[in-house]
Amino acid sequence: MSEAGKRNPDCAIDAIGLRTTGTVRYNFGAAELYEEAIGRGEAKLTAQGALVAETGQHTGRSPKDKFVVRDDSTAPHVWWDNNKAISPAQFETLLADFRAHAAAKDLYVQDLVGGADAEFQLPVRVVTEFAWHSLFIRNLLIRPQAAELDRFVPQMTIIDLPSFRADPARHGTRAATVIAVDLTRKIVLIGGTSYAGEMKKSVFTVLNYLLPQKGVMPMHCSANEGPAGDAAVFFGLSGTGKTTLSADPSRTLIGDDEHGWGPHGIFNFEGGCYAKTIRLSAEAEPEIFATTQRFGTVLENVILDDARVPDFDDGRLTENTRCAYPLDYIPNASRTGRAGHPKNIIMLTADAFGVMPPIARLTPAQAMYHFLSGYTAKVAGTEKGVTEPEATFSTCFGAPFMPRHPSEYGNLLRELIAGHGVDCWLVNTGWTDGAYGTGRRMPIKVTRALLGAALDGSLSAAEFRTDANFGFEVPVAVPGVDGAILDPRSTWADKAAYDRQASKLVNMFAANFEKFETHVDAAIRGAAPRLQEAAE
Repeated sequence: MSEAGKRNPDCAIDAIGLRTTGTVRYNFGAAELYEEAIGRGEAKLTAQGALVAETGQHTGRSPKDKFVVRDDSTAPHVWWDNNKAISPAQFETLLADFRAHAAAKDLYVQDLVGGADAEFQLPVRVVTEFAWHSLFIRNLLIRPQAAELDRFVPQMTIIDLPSFRADPARHGTRAATVIAVDLTRKIVLIGGTSYAGEMKKSVFTVLNYLLPQKGVMPMHCSANEGPAGDAAVFFGLSGTGKTTLSADPSRTLIGDDEHGWGPHGIFNFEGGCYAKTIRLSAEAEPEIFATTQRFGTVLENVILDDARVPDFDDGRLTENTRCAYPLDYIPNASRTGRAGHPKNIIMLTADAFGVMPPIARLTPAQAMYHFLSGYTAKVAGTEKGVTEPEATFSTCFGAPFMPRHPSEYGNLLRELIAGHGVDCWLVNTGWTDGAYGTGRRMPIKVTRALLGAALDGSLSAAEFRTDANFGFEVPVAVPGVDGAILDPRSTWADKAAYDRQASKLVNMFAANFEKFETHVDAAIRGAAPRLQEAAE
């Protein structure tokens, strides 16, 4: 049933009772899915050969519409303060209505895998209403070999029907959009949204629930590996540079978004990349730009000019324009999706307050503090109502995808860092010379130079100072980097304004961390930022 091809009407698609009198298309490849998507009016072809689709009302994830089934198995283990509950009965009603909605539709099925480490893999069957969604998820997850498809047995099922509309009174949802996750049976139902990223993040959510029980740390991070086998992990929220900074031509790319760290080292959950394209250029990000010129890549919400050439500077539909492509479209990508235990962990933040240095060395306790904090900042104009920098704290750098309490992930990460002697760094890709609006974005050349020094070990030999407010160590001088930029306060014309911004941010950190204080030890509580008088 899982080899490529069509199936007769009234075909049972999976073991959960989904059937249709329409045509079911199993494991179609890129060329076939192009024909389907264009023929059905779902997508267009760019001049260079990529497929471009618009997602309509939803141009990003809908975290407020995500629900987890609360049953006897999940009730004691899910972090319910962070996950909205839906009852088993409500999920059963929703599933029945999904079945009814799909009963006469043409559908697309992909049999795929989450996780490059064979010991911890999750076989996933993805059923979609749209052909372009089928190509998207085929790009993003790991594609089994033809021989493996013959014996494929899914352990997780995703059903993605954008035309389905949930009924809050009937299904217990907030609105017509729904992402419902049954962690016990490993079933995900997605309706009322065409944003394809919901599918990949659903796989991440389920793995985040399952893997800690097996001693594997699931991470919202990118990862790469140097010529000497020195792996590095890059934690960071959207817009902080995970994808950009891990796509380093001098290092092998393991993956750009989701990984596990277990007894055999680190491994990619995915078989592709999902990169932001707003203001993408061949000069700044040549490897990612090149993927947008290739057949098989899916572009989301990217505007085409009259010649069908993508205009990556046009954000009229959304700032969250994206491209989804197979990992092997990056020339130096790993063939295995695996690497050894990391030598360095990088925590990325885009500090729009202009307070944090471009790089800082963290103690293990500071690393846990900043991992649990998960800080970055939104800037004015990115969302309605945001008129000045706004702090965002997303614990573990991925709160929307974390079913368990952050302390479980934090403690597991702490054990792994200690067990493998990992160096930890905090890197600010945000603003310098002032806050957003008066300062400038941290030059990417500076970030790459500092990262290079951290990853090759030379930065550890530098002279460091202790930051007056955050307590971490900051290098005083790094070859090839203007020394002034290493001291944020010195770059501000108005030093008193810097001190006010620093005070504001430190207080935000303190307020955010209150909810974790009873879950961590004294060392981590002692790693919190503390305001001190800064000399003129």
